[in-house]
Amino acid sequence: MARRRYRPSRYNYRRKRNRRRYIISAAVVMLLIVMYAFGIWPFGSREPASAIAENTPAEQTEPQQRPEPQPRQSQREPESEPVVQQPPDLPEEITQPEPEPTPEPTVEQPSEQPERAESTRDANTKVDDMLTDAKALVEADSDSVIEARDMLNDALSLQMNQRQEEQIREYMEELSDKWLFSSKVYPGDDLAKTYNVQPGDLLQNIGRKFNTPWEILGEINNIIRPEALRAGQNIKVVNGPFHCKVDRTNFTLDLYLQDTFVRRFDVGLGKAGMETPTGLWMVELGGKLIKPRWTDPVSGNTYEPTDPDYPLGSRWIALKGIEGNAVGRTGFAIHGTNEPETIGTQSSQGCIRLENGEAILIYNVLTPGHSEVRVFDS
Repeated sequence: MARRRYRPSRYNYRRKRNRRRYIISAAVVMLLIVMYAFGIWPFGSREPASAIAENTPAEQTEPQQRPEPQPRQSQREPESEPVVQQPPDLPEEITQPEPEPTPEPTVEQPSEQPERAESTRDANTKVDDMLTDAKALVEADSDSVIEARDMLNDALSLQMNQRQEEQIREYMEELSDKWLFSSKVYPGDDLAKTYNVQPGDLLQNIGRKFNTPWEILGEINNIIRPEALRAGQNIKVVNGPFHCKVDRTNFTLDLYLQDTFVRRFDVGLGKAGMETPTGLWMVELGGKLIKPRWTDPVSGNTYEPTDPDYPLGSRWIALKGIEGNAVGRTGFAIHGTNEPETIGTQSSQGCIRLENGEAILIYNVLTPGHSEVRVFDS
């Protein structure tokens, strides 16, 4: 039997051919990689990576800096307006305020306070002449107080430097002791007059007729007991209401009877972050109280008027915001303090602080529902 000659199958032949193709392809790829690495590139010019880095301008190689994100400013005001509940149908003298005053620190005091603004305006010779004339009027005729008062009140609307303004206000304060805080009624005064008490008149009712609290009428007429008022008696009445202007820049409160300047007081205002809001305020109905019992909403401590660390001082005059940044704001007040050293500083949490004796005076002249308090920056 003849032996059959061996022939490789088509499958073995195809496998050997593919293996040769793989070897050739791998060699070509390796060769191209080596040529690329050494900068030998047959398909066009190619510079090495180091050459590209050397020829690139500096401004192109530096990374661009992204603008830093700006923090979003909150539009919300500090929520520091506590509210105090008052039992219904309580008389004004009850020591429980309708709104709780804004919480105020009783110990801490800011280490640094902003300096008061100094006027850089030039002196106004006309103002100096008006002040000289006003003083001469009063010296020549003591009944010329009203003419001098009105002259200087007009002068306050003129441009002047700080020295002149202080001189005019100081002299007007002296005049107010004569025409306002005394029982004498001066001729030509449209802010005060003599009133004849009628049968059935009460001092409180007389005060309401003239938009003036009965307390100031009793003080200027030396009426110690209002119930002792007699029919036929002549008393001095004042045509109100009184108003206040609070300058946050200079830490001052100016008292006006209608539009006439009366007296200036130093005040303490809200500390940084809890500033006393600017705008127009109204003395709140039922908001005038004498040493009210108070619970601090921050610490939870309740203060009685007899406590040695009672923080509200002698009087409490609640304010209600009606215009500007004050709109809708409550819980703010004018009141006394047990820390007189904080007057003239940013020390409260929004309230307007006065020395206790001055707080009593402001309490006696402001009329709830009529007296306004404007807070502004000069």
